[in-house]
Amino acid sequence: MNTITLPQLPWHGTKELKLNLPDSWQVEFYHMDGWNRPALNPDEMRTAITNPIGTAPLRELARGKNEVVIIFDDMTRVTRAEKIVPFVLEELNEAGIPNNKIRFVCALGCHGALNRLDFVKKLGTAIVDRFPVYNHNAFAHCTYVGTTRTYGTRLYLNEEVMKCDLKIAIGLAAPHPATGFGGGGKIILPGVASFETAEHNHRAAMKDALAHQDNPVIGMGIFDKNPMRLDCEEAARLAGLDILINCVVNMWGETVALFAGDPEAAYAEAVSEAKKHYHTRPAHGENIVIANTFTKANEAIAVGLGAAFKAAYPQSGDVVLIANAPDGQVTHYLLGAFGNAPAGEMSFQVKVPLHINRVCIFSEYTDLAGQNYIEESDKVFFTDKWDEVIKTLQGSSDSVQTVAIYPSADIQYSVL
Repeated sequence: MNTITLPQLPWHGTKELKLNLPDSWQVEFYHMDGWNRPALNPDEMRTAITNPIGTAPLRELARGKNEVVIIFDDMTRVTRAEKIVPFVLEELNEAGIPNNKIRFVCALGCHGALNRLDFVKKLGTAIVDRFPVYNHNAFAHCTYVGTTRTYGTRLYLNEEVMKCDLKIAIGLAAPHPATGFGGGGKIILPGVASFETAEHNHRAAMKDALAHQDNPVIGMGIFDKNPMRLDCEEAARLAGLDILINCVVNMWGETVALFAGDPEAAYAEAVSEAKKHYHTRPAHGENIVIANTFTKANEAIAVGLGAAFKAAYPQSGDVVLIANAPDGQVTHYLLGAFGNAPAGEMSFQVKVPLHINRVCIFSEYTDLAGQNYIEESDKVFFTDKWDEVIKTLQGSSDSVQTVAIYPSADIQYSVL
């Protein structure tokens, strides 16, 4: 048997998943270019924080400030904030900012709230024990700060964030299926924006996507002139974000590069690196494509299938999505479903392209409600048993199959 090893469970100890494939199958891994880069050590992280891009050091910006907020991303991002935050706090302490003037706010956007255990996974016990950590509330306590020019988005942002005179944000720069790359201004919009603000931004982006299908301006890896991304960046300026810290991660979710400083300058450098780091040579016309999700396994259906569908093009092919998320698919108040009929304001479902023969979604953690993120189709089936995956794909034939493995399908992209 061919045995493949894939990363799993980033918030549950990070484990290896070993799966067997028939020996007759011709298997090839399609890694992102930076998949095995070594993690930064603490000194390298400190250097990145204390030598910011395009702005004065944080300890200088912090002097004389009264209230500080550190915004961080949620469990749909593998950002290891626990390893980054101590160097931010060192800078704040050097500036004379007392701990009781610092709070943390999780940039949930329209996702479900985190609990204390989640906060500990993201920030570490020492931070949760010393500082108040809050969820963003998209449905209340947001204040108007201006209107963007890109989409005319009326920007209502978290009151707790906006009352602070020093705003620091920590997030992940990685390919994103709408804004091209995540990180940057997304920590503000939709991160700490009201439901209505996020909805306006998403609806405008959907119109752009439909209007430019022949020459897409919205999509995975599409960045430079992406209007949705530009709207988010404008929101960060209107919010008065002072310092942005974005990381780039390897296949195991470890931070391999860190960019801190002026939000626009730091983000530009982060994305410049991310474009090279996450790029993947494209596969074409494989019989079977196995797409593993790890960094965003709790958004597996929404973000993990795009690369696999392209790899199976143009001929008929089968796609396997590995979606092991013990906590299930993320609650999404804008795009998710909340019953067999009711759904979010912009309920989202992945459509299976005509050229795809079958889509098998494998998860050891059954989540029936989460299955609503893909259309109901005879082509789609779910299973928690790997033997069933192999039996379905192999059928009664022992013929040779060509198989492409995308180990980090949720953050891989190809320039076709």
